Amino acid sequence: MISRGRCGAVAFLLVVVCLAVGCQEATESKGVIGYSALSMKNPFFTIIAETMAEEAAQHGYTVQVLDSEEDVEKQARQIDSFIQQQVVAIVINPADRVAIGAAVKKANEAGVPLFTNDAQCVAEGVDIAGHAGTDNEQGGRKAGEAMIEVLGETGGEIAILAYPQAHSCVLRVRGFKAVIEAHNAEHPDAQIRIVAENDGGGKQGISRKQTDLFISRNPELAAIFAINDPSALGAYTALEAAGKAGKVTIIGFDGELAGRQAIKEGKIYADPIQFPKKMARVTIENIIKYLDGQEFEKVQLFPTELYRQSDALDDPELK
Repeated sequence: MISRGRCGAVAFLLVVVCLAVGCQEATESKGVIGYSALSMKNPFFTIIAETMAEEAAQHGYTVQVLDSEEDVEKQARQIDSFIQQQVVAIVINPADRVAIGAAVKKANEAGVPLFTNDAQCVAEGVDIAGHAGTDNEQGGRKAGEAMIEVLGETGGEIAILAYPQAHSCVLRVRGFKAVIEAHNAEHPDAQIRIVAENDGGGKQGISRKQTDLFISRNPELAAIFAINDPSALGAYTALEAAGKAGKVTIIGFDGELAGRQAIKEGKIYADPIQFPKKMARVTIENIIKYLDGQEFEKVQLFPTELYRQSDALDDPELK
């Protein structure tokens, strides 16, 4: 979180002001870094925003944070605005991994370096100055391993709450399926069958509705893989309302505070956890290196770690 020191406090104040009314470049700042977040309603991106602001302040830069609200057209307008403001760099979590490409090209043509973190842009013909994020395919494999811990001996029907607009989530599902397919090839008598895969939107409300569909159409459903913690928590809410909490296992992804608390309480079995503060700090470090003409690793992916109830019971951040 933001430090209580002077630089951290100024950075946090700037984030709040930018979210509310837009911001003017601070007079003492070396320049402004524009950040178009995927969704500030998701605590994961709040952590990224706060950490980037703190890290940038230590280097003499300020961060202007705008919320794309998962709307690719709105994010494109925000990129245009950053270009007009002549920010020193732009950071985005792509609202759509392909459709944001046209806006990225505008930044390229204007000579404004554009970085991504968490999710990557995979549009053709774009120049991404740098990316720092999770090794999502590895994380998906970890989720698959957790699923096998639960169903490996017996097999069973499972469903996936996906989010195909985000490349990171596509990779999570890909890694998850690879592990499940390998298990099924080796264990014909304990098949883990994916019977449904729906778009949960990465949100609790949508994921709850999709889980309602899962359990109404698949009465033998044994488990759900959700691509993030909000989706996992939405799934739990649906299962609880249907009297199936504890009967259908949930594997989540992220390691947000609410997700870790749910793991402690036994609502979610496990999460491959991410490290948003690390990706935020590395993003700013890479921007500074870029501006100073230094070399840096263009794509940096950080592996996840599987977090179970035993980890949650020893977690000092949890009640």
